[in-house]
Amino acid sequence: MPFFLPILLQTLDPEIEAVMRHSRQRKQEERAAAADNAAAAETAKAKAAAGTPERDDGRIPVPAKFAGPFQACLDAATQSPDEGVSFAQKWRIDGGSFYARHCMGFAYARAERWTPAVVAFEQAAEEAERGNEMAQSARLWAQAGNAALAGGDVAKARTDFDAALARGLPDGLEKGEVHLDRARALVALGEVDAARDSLDVALVQAPKDPLGWLLSATLARRSGDLKLAQAHIARAVQLSPDDASVALEEGNVAVLSDHADIARSAWQRAVRLSPDSPSGKAASDNLSRLPADKPAG
Repeated sequence: MPFFLPILLQTLDPEIEAVMRHSRQRKQEERAAAADNAAAAETAKAKAAAGTPERDDGRIPVPAKFAGPFQACLDAATQSPDEGVSFAQKWRIDGGSFYARHCMGFAYARAERWTPAVVAFEQAAEEAERGNEMAQSARLWAQAGNAALAGGDVAKARTDFDAALARGLPDGLEKGEVHLDRARALVALGEVDAARDSLDVALVQAPKDPLGWLLSATLARRSGDLKLAQAHIARAVQLSPDDASVALEEGNVAVLSDHADIARSAWQRAVRLSPDSPSGKAASDNLSRLPADKPAG
C-alpha cells in the first residue's frame, strides 16, 4: 500500500527527535547531578572515615575538600557560562583537580559550545584516571560523549562512550545509560547491529528509561521485526504516555501491523501533546495520509 512508504522512509524518525530532546535535557540533568553531589559532600567525611567509597546509589560523592568550590563553580556557570569558565580556570590553577575541568565542561555545555566542552570533559576524565579515580573517569568520558553527540560529532561520541565503558561502571542505571547513549551514536552512524547490542544491554541495565524502549522499537520496526517493535513500544508507552515521540512511534508500528485505528489514536495524541515538535509535525503528516474513516452503518 502506498501509505506505508512514507512511514518507513520519513526523515523525522523518533530517534532523531529523541537525540535532540535528550541532548537538551543533559544540561538539566548535569545541574541536578551537581546538586546531588553537593548534598553527598555533607556525608563524604563520615563515609571516608568508615572506609565506604561509594554511596548507596552507587554514585561517588565529591570529597569535602572540593565540594564547596565545585558547587560555587557550577552556580557561577549556571548564572553565566563565561563566569563559570573563568571560575574553573582559576580554580584549576589553584588545585581544583579534575573537578575544575569538569565544571569547565559544564560551563561550555551551558553555552552550547560543544567542542570546548568535549575537550574539557575529556581532559577531566584523563586527569581523574591519572589519580586512579576510574569510576569518575568513566562518568566524565560519558559526559564528553554526550557533548560530542549534542554537537553533531557522532564518531567522537561513539569513541568517548567506548572509553567510558572501558573504564568500568557497576551494573545498574549508569551503565545502562551509557550503553543507551552509545546506541544513539551508533544509530546515527548507521551501525544498526552494534546499536542493537548496546540497546539490549541498556534495556537490562536501565529498564525504566522509556528512551531505550523507544529506540529499540524503532530499530525493530526498521528491521521488519514488528512483533518486537510492538512489545517494546508498548513498554515505552507505559513508561512515558505523555511523550510525543513515543506516541509517534506507537502509531508507526501500529499502521505497519494493520491497526490503522490504533495508529490514528496514537498520532492524534502526538499532535495533541506537542504539535510544533518534529514528532508532532510528523504525526500530523501521517494522519493526513490515512484513509478517512468509513461512516458507521
